[in-house]
Amino acid sequence: MEIISQNNFFKKLKGTALKNEGFTLTEMLIVIALIALIGTFVTGNLMSKYERSKQQSTKIQIKQLGVILDDFKRECGFYPTTEQGLDALIHKPTGGRECKNYDPEGYIKGKSIPRDGWDGDFLYESDGSKYKLTSLGSDKKPGGDAMDKDISSDDVE
Repeated sequence: MEIISQNNFFKKLKGTALKNEGFTLTEMLIVIALIALIGTFVTGNLMSKYERSKQQSTKIQIKQLGVILDDFKRECGFYPTTEQGLDALIHKPTGGRECKNYDPEGYIKGKSIPRDGWDGDFLYESDGSKYKLTSLGSDKKPGGDAMDKDISSDDVE
């Protein structure tokens, strides 16, 4: 067994370090390509989950607005009409049917109508006896498939 002094150890270490001059360009390109490939899979997965979370939050918003609209109907005897719109949940409607038992503080606390997961307005239709809430999805256009598909109160359970 050879005993190496501290000075000899550092000299041998320094000599070994000088022999290993680093990575070749090819090795670096391979590592970068592998990192990019892994990043592509991770990013794709995250974006898919992010879009699904927007769909879920929109469905939750529709359900919550449905509960508020049901509360409005319970007290007023009708849903706000299309003309009165969702604004009737914040301010007492002045046109159309009158609600005698309207809550003076309104039905939505915070005084603003919630928006869908893509920061769009909900479309509201009602004849006073039933209603339909719709989000146009990520493309903000009627129709669509996958993440662009419209979400309506008829679809939400």
